[in-house]
Amino acid sequence: MERFPFEQHTWAEIDLDALRHNFRTVKRRAGQMPLCAVVKADAYGHGAVRCARVFAQEGAAWFAVSCLAEALELRRAGLTQDILILGHTQPTFAAALIGNRITQACFSAEYGQALAAAAMQAGGRVRVHLKADTGMGRIGFALRSGFDTAVREMLACCALPGLEVTGLFQHFAVADEDSDASRAYTAEQHTLFCRAYRALEAAGHAPAVVHCGNSAGVMLHPDWPEGLPRQRCMARPGIILYGFDPSGEVRFSTFRPVMKLKTLVSEVKTLLPGQSVSYRRHFTARQPVRAATLCAGYADGYPRLLSCGKGVVELHGQPAPVLGNVCMDQTLVDVSAIPDVQAGDEATLWGGAAGDSAEAIAEKTGTISYEVLCGVARRVPRVYVEQGQVTAVDDFLTGAAF
Repeated sequence: MERFPFEQHTWAEIDLDALRHNFRTVKRRAGQMPLCAVVKADAYGHGAVRCARVFAQEGAAWFAVSCLAEALELRRAGLTQDILILGHTQPTFAAALIGNRITQACFSAEYGQALAAAAMQAGGRVRVHLKADTGMGRIGFALRSGFDTAVREMLACCALPGLEVTGLFQHFAVADEDSDASRAYTAEQHTLFCRAYRALEAAGHAPAVVHCGNSAGVMLHPDWPEGLPRQRCMARPGIILYGFDPSGEVRFSTFRPVMKLKTLVSEVKTLLPGQSVSYRRHFTARQPVRAATLCAGYADGYPRLLSCGKGVVELHGQPAPVLGNVCMDQTLVDVSAIPDVQAGDEATLWGGAAGDSAEAIAEKTGTISYEVLCGVARRVPRVYVEQGQVTAVDDFLTGAAF
């Protein structure tokens, strides 16, 4: 593979062909619904700007981010699609929301009033999507605990002169769980959401855009514009765009993982019986062992919980288990069964056929693939590949972009 000029130390290889495949797969499933591609958390560690450009080419109508800084990054990169901030933005930044045509989630009457007042002071109106809390319990108008009160508060926000209410959305809590109770809870959330839309519509404030389908929702329930005006509905996929199923219980077997985390071998040595490696000497050789030191550790995003044989990387197309404790910047692996490993060889920390996947690492470390992907450090360059060729590199620490 052709290499762009970057230091091969530890890097994340991002397969843009897989990214396009995943977007097109969701698009087919969503039918006529426009897609809001979730690119928060730096596109789940994949690089928000590069991924957003691909999604834009593929027809994404919206992007969803978590905060104002993420939205402004997309605007600075020239992305012109609508952007929704899913979380909190301080009302004092209303001018930035207005000036950059960014839509803000409005999740309470108090917040709506503060945002509207700041917008009026800035001489404009902030576009907002009302966030309905139908059972997630984080932020939002609390429909489950007081439907009529929540609707009244939504309508009050619709009447504020500093706000332009253009949408309504919610988030499923257990759509990625395969149990009767979870399916019933998700259906209840959807029913409550539809009731809220109809209440706003009856009061003359029908939102122009409604969206409730996250990754699991859009794949399992593409028919769920039922009960809502189909022409106003939008799907909001996240993790599936990056090639991972929403959970171990809800799998689709149609998505291709986009990221591989790679590193280099810095040294190969033979451990003699009685020799130990790494902090706390949790591994001691009982027979001669060939050990390869890798240029990556938990500060790069390779979890320390993979220490002592729990993690398996790929070298020369073969599995190499971790020896001893994963360090901050380096990791040792057993290459006794892999001939000809030498300094400078490429190792795949996750994503290789013979080693762990990000999902396997999540299972081994008691977390989810989302956290594994988001944990890739900023010091790790993102290397973008299309049709087997490197087309771009973003090196955040040096500021180099190719």
